[in-house]
Amino acid sequence: MNSKAGAFIDVNAAGYAPSNYTPAQLVKDILINGGSTCSVPDVSNVTVTPNQAASEANRFWGYFHKGTTNFPFTDGIVLTTGQAAQAGNVAASASYTIPGAGTDDPDLLVAVPNNSPTDHYNDNVMLEFDFVPNSNQVKFNYLFASEEYTSNYPCQYSDAFALLIRPVSGGPYVNLAVLPNNAGPVAMTNIRPAITGSGGCAAVNEQYFDGYNSANIVTNYNGRTVPLTAVGDVTPGVAYHFKMVLSDYRDWSFDSAVFIEGGSFDIGIKIVDGNGVVLPNELKMCDNTPQTLIAQVSPQPGMTFQWFKGGTAINGATGATYVATSPGDYEVSVMVPGNNCPASAIITILGGTTPTAQNANLKLCSTPTNSTFNLNDAKPLISTTTGAVFRFYTTQGGATAQDNTFIPDANLAAYNGTDGQILYVLVSNGAFCSKVVTLTLNKEDLPIAQLNADRLRLCVGESVTLTASGGVTYQWGDTSNTGAVRTLSPTQTTTYTVYAIGAQGCKSPTPATLTIDVVPAIVSDLKGGMICQGDQITLDAGAGPNYSYIWSTGDTSKTITVSTPGTYSVTITNGVCSKTFTTQVIRAIIPEIIKVDYKENGVMTITASNPSNGPLEYSVDNGVTWQNSNVFSGVPRNTVIAIRVRVKSTSCVGFLEYFTFVMQNVITPNGDNLNDMIDFRGVSEYKDFKGFVFDRYGKTVFTASKMTPYWDGYFQGKRLPTATYWYQVTFQDPASKLLTVKTGWILLKNIE
Repeated sequence: MNSKAGAFIDVNAAGYAPSNYTPAQLVKDILINGGSTCSVPDVSNVTVTPNQAASEANRFWGYFHKGTTNFPFTDGIVLTTGQAAQAGNVAASASYTIPGAGTDDPDLLVAVPNNSPTDHYNDNVMLEFDFVPNSNQVKFNYLFASEEYTSNYPCQYSDAFALLIRPVSGGPYVNLAVLPNNAGPVAMTNIRPAITGSGGCAAVNEQYFDGYNSANIVTNYNGRTVPLTAVGDVTPGVAYHFKMVLSDYRDWSFDSAVFIEGGSFDIGIKIVDGNGVVLPNELKMCDNTPQTLIAQVSPQPGMTFQWFKGGTAINGATGATYVATSPGDYEVSVMVPGNNCPASAIITILGGTTPTAQNANLKLCSTPTNSTFNLNDAKPLISTTTGAVFRFYTTQGGATAQDNTFIPDANLAAYNGTDGQILYVLVSNGAFCSKVVTLTLNKEDLPIAQLNADRLRLCVGESVTLTASGGVTYQWGDTSNTGAVRTLSPTQTTTYTVYAIGAQGCKSPTPATLTIDVVPAIVSDLKGGMICQGDQITLDAGAGPNYSYIWSTGDTSKTITVSTPGTYSVTITNGVCSKTFTTQVIRAIIPEIIKVDYKENGVMTITASNPSNGPLEYSVDNGVTWQNSNVFSGVPRNTVIAIRVRVKSTSCVGFLEYFTFVMQNVITPNGDNLNDMIDFRGVSEYKDFKGFVFDRYGKTVFTASKMTPYWDGYFQGKRLPTATYWYQVTFQDPASKLLTVKTGWILLKNIE
């Protein structure tokens, strides 16, 4: 077997002072954890059976230390049914029978009965001592190991261990080496896994079996139990006898051992936390976090407590529990009735301040020349506490354990991390106050922005679609919109820029740029119009830069002349875009003058029909001058007016000659050719013309006709006297075609 140091635990090995201790020294200085002289109970009458001295190389008892192995106990006492030195870092030899070791110890038979009259407990070895406890409970930690953990031996070879205690004054032993929940004694047939094959057996209390040892690992035993705890109730101040018994069963060939943890035999006062966990002698407190200190001792009638800080009694701290809120040396003193020496325990609390720290994210926009994280950049993101110390771990377990698996400082500036990787950062004050936070690495390639358009030139009023690519979102130069696609209608030539933004927020180093050339809008003053039969009209599409034309007639000139009413369109193209303009050429109908309203003040209002519904213009001088208004002023009386009405810009003209008839009220027929007669000639040619003059008695003194359309003041060849006469003229109005009747008075002045 391998005997290289460190491959196995060390047992009675040179270099450890306790390897030369006597049994009494091992019990007092290794097994029992005491404090001051006053708090260590009396321990006496320490013996081993058979009686082998500390100088005996092949002795069955001794001191063990775990060395560099992962053995669960640091050190302690070992008892074996063979040579103790062969339990660890010494190659095991053939079976060894201990000289003087007895068989069938009667106390062991009671604790672990043997029901076979032909089989015996062999190589009985024992460690015994007397003690007087200060508290009401005693306990220690141990584990059982055996060479019998092989083949089907656990089914029948019940090597056993018992820890027996009773008052020195007498009484039965109580076995403390029993499994929890009354699961029976510590014996190989009571703690085993399932054994298969010939002679096999079912598992018993398998949860307490730690496993088989592979070759050359930790101890020279084939298997072992998990660490167990023996607990017993005692009365403070009463002397007890303690007896540990270990024995082989049925043979001497395969040995067993029990390893008892040093310092776990606690028969004094302990300080524990709120969960009952024993606190170390030195406790670290960060940020004055309250720490519950409990004196571990079962209450006894009359028991008293006093807590001290720095040797000074704490006022009011007289219970089993004290909550410390600041660093210092704390001591609890417990006085048990019947024991003149108080038990006490001391704990030192060291103080410190934890740096502030928070979870953080570190982003890397990767390029071919920069693809690693600088973890130093994350430090101010995690903590701003002056003097904070950072350790970066790839595993949470390493950070929690504060082991040496952290990323070396030399590698922090160029750490080859991956996107989404979580690092665990231990932030400390350089001492024991620390906090673990997470650093999430975000990494992506630096995006490259691209920008495309469905067209690069367009006319005003047209739209263009811009499409950005290379990112997840985008930062445009002219809008807060972050989308990739935009549809725009620029009114002038415009340059657009856009940055590409990656999923991790990385921004392209330069924007993509694209210029959209906006060509001036195609415009046209194309106007149609109205034409009379036989007329022509010129349609002008208008001129512009790079204009080309295609008319609905097939013509490609700027203007066309048409004589046919209808809809005409022209499509104008400037080389970039095109636009179609449409107009109407409408057949015009000659308007008809349907009413003429003439006032004596010379105002003439003309009303005409307009079947074409086009704009009309008017003339009262036979078409010499025209106006848009149908109202004229200054039109002379009793004059034939040549009225013209036409559809504007056409040859469709309506015509009417209209006499501006106004009756002359005074006549002086004296032959001077001034006001000599009443003249009806202006209307005498109108249809249905009739004219009469009456005296004041209603007698007709003149009847007009086409032959004699005027009256000179005579009746039947005689001059009528000066007087007022009345007239009535009837005719069909040439415009409205309605019968018009005009009446009024006439003053005839004849000079006798």
